[in-house]
Amino acid sequence: MTPQPLVMTCGDPAGIGPELATRARAILGAGVPFVWLGDPRHLPQGTDWVEVAGPAAARAVPPDRLAVLPHRFTAPATPGAPEPANASGVIEVIARAVALVQSGAAGGIVTAPLNKKVLKDGAGFAFPGHTEYLAHLAGDVPVVMMLASPLLRVVPATIHIPLSQVPAALTPALLEQVIRLTHAGLIRDFGLAAPRIAVAGLNPHAGEGGAMGHEDAAVIAPVVARLAAEGMAVTGPLPADTMFHPRARARYDAAVCAYHDQALIPIKTLDFDGGVNVTLGLPFVRTSPDHGTAFDIAGKGVALPDSLVAAARMAWEMATARMRAG
Repeated sequence: MTPQPLVMTCGDPAGIGPELATRARAILGAGVPFVWLGDPRHLPQGTDWVEVAGPAAARAVPPDRLAVLPHRFTAPATPGAPEPANASGVIEVIARAVALVQSGAAGGIVTAPLNKKVLKDGAGFAFPGHTEYLAHLAGDVPVVMMLASPLLRVVPATIHIPLSQVPAALTPALLEQVIRLTHAGLIRDFGLAAPRIAVAGLNPHAGEGGAMGHEDAAVIAPVVARLAAEGMAVTGPLPADTMFHPRARARYDAAVCAYHDQALIPIKTLDFDGGVNVTLGLPFVRTSPDHGTAFDIAGKGVALPDSLVAAARMAWEMATARMRAG
């Protein structure tokens, strides 16, 4: 038994999403079946595609052709020239993909990058980004963002806020929720029966006994101790500057970090092209490449498909793990 084929959203049609979808199909072949959801007019000229009625039909499409589930947009798309008139179509595609996976017609979602300003200007998009909109469509469930590759998995407890706001935002309740969602996701989506989680300290040297800040001892340590007492394999707070060398990484399955750059700098240093954005906590599988729309290089044929390919492969593996777990 294998999952239903994935659904890959088009993202912003003026970005690199459409061209990378065609290249990803050629690389993935029949091993990771997916259907591309978007307007076929936005695909690169000369793309060999075939219209399908739903994700299941993607299995019958030859590996050298792109299975397309058409979704009509308002306007054409010019690579590198975002068109606000297409914003509603981008949002509709995301909602349609969620409906497909929630109905069981698709095994998971791979989302191509979008541009939040274009969506806001063109359709009044009220969400900070993809992740928050997906969580809303799923019933406003709590979610966390994981960046994952074969070398490292990281989860930032706080994300897109100024560094000056991190200490106040990093509450015991938030940190506990992030660790629990990470733990559950590693079990359900990555097939780890007893996942090991390392928690980074907020301050240099994890506060060094209060000499460099009180948050590590007052906020992070009690949460870690409480969850460890429940039987969770969680350690911390650990000095972040010694957490990411090879021997340290061998001691945990995921690192929960205090803030955005503390998590993303190490994984982007280790595997810039192969990192995958994973949303944990959703009732369905969702991955995304760890890059943006890249309007500046769209249509030039130089964008690398590595991250999108890795996202599709990871989504397929996660969907398989969920199916096996029942």
